[in-house]
Amino acid sequence: MTDGELLSGEAVALDVRPAGFLLRSASGAIDFFAYVVPLAVAGYLLSVLMAADAGIDPALAQALFLSLTVGCLVVAPIVVEIASRGRSLGRLAIGARIVRDDGGAISLRHAVIRGLTGVVEIFMTLGVLAFVVALLNGRSKRIGDLLAGTYSQHERVPKPMPFVVSVPPPLDGWARTADVAKLPDRLSRRVVQFLTQADRMTPATRERLALELAAETAPFVSPLPNVHPHVFLLGVAALRRDREYAALMLERSRLAQVDPILHGLPNGFPDR
Repeated sequence: MTDGELLSGEAVALDVRPAGFLLRSASGAIDFFAYVVPLAVAGYLLSVLMAADAGIDPALAQALFLSLTVGCLVVAPIVVEIASRGRSLGRLAIGARIVRDDGGAISLRHAVIRGLTGVVEIFMTLGVLAFVVALLNGRSKRIGDLLAGTYSQHERVPKPMPFVVSVPPPLDGWARTADVAKLPDRLSRRVVQFLTQADRMTPATRERLALELAAETAPFVSPLPNVHPHVFLLGVAALRRDREYAALMLERSRLAQVDPILHGLPNGFPDR
């Protein structure tokens, strides 16, 4: 398994995307201001009342300010995280959610651990400690995530781009006899993503990625055509698509033939 995979209870590896370091930093900055700004405004109003000699006891003012601090920096993040099931204002902006390491929803225990730890690593150090720890972690976890067993999962999936391509003319003869096995799901997605985005890449990047993907795809293809890696990937993707479509259509026609037997009643019994 890799950092981007989650093993389900049926031992199936699911491809999930942890929120990247930059996205987590942006989310943390938004949440920081969302909780600190109201506290600063409330503290300023309280100091104005004290300076105006409004008859507020100093001990009461300190108790009020301490209560506001705890409410804004500890209670509010915990309540928001539980009520929104792992979201916050910053995570809503970047399309992320806090989940357990096994992909499940967080509970009160996880939110409390993250909230109490966040006072030290986010608010007392202005986010520097969380910034450094997330930078050194593969899933961009901060200390609260490490202690609670959680991480930020990116849920905003980009809209899939249509991919329509035919077998390149240099590979017409090869496509009639080529044996192309089913590619692993992760490799297949990477190939399609490369082919849909190749026109927007620089020539050097396109060449490097084509060579890497062609080398990973080669063990599933026989014989290997002597063409450019980009053309090779186009041929493999188009051939697999056409053959899988033909297999699905054949299965559909066979199911249509046995459908009356499967859903009909025996001996001509009327369907009432």
